[in-house]
Amino acid sequence: MPNVALGDHYEEFVQRQLESGRYNNASEVVRAGLRLLEDFEVARERWLNEEIPARFQDLAQDPLIGVPAKAVRARFEARRRSHTAEAK
Repeated sequence: MPNVALGDHYEEFVQRQLESGRYNNASEVVRAGLRLLEDFEVARERWLNEEIPARFQDLAQDPLIGVPAKAVRARFEARRRSHTAEAK
């Protein structure tokens, strides 16, 4: 297995994790991160290969369950305005 250059940001992150006492060495920190990445990728593949086709099939069987693009855009715009107003 080749050595990996993490860069300053991640080296500092690993050091903070070690200082917290949660991990015994840098390898444990990296393995924990890789487990999270693996879980994310498995969930992403499931979503792409199972969830999306199932929802598409549902929509094909009953087009009335769909939401028009204009309505989706309006919801996003309303949410953006709300967040912008809260930030002020």
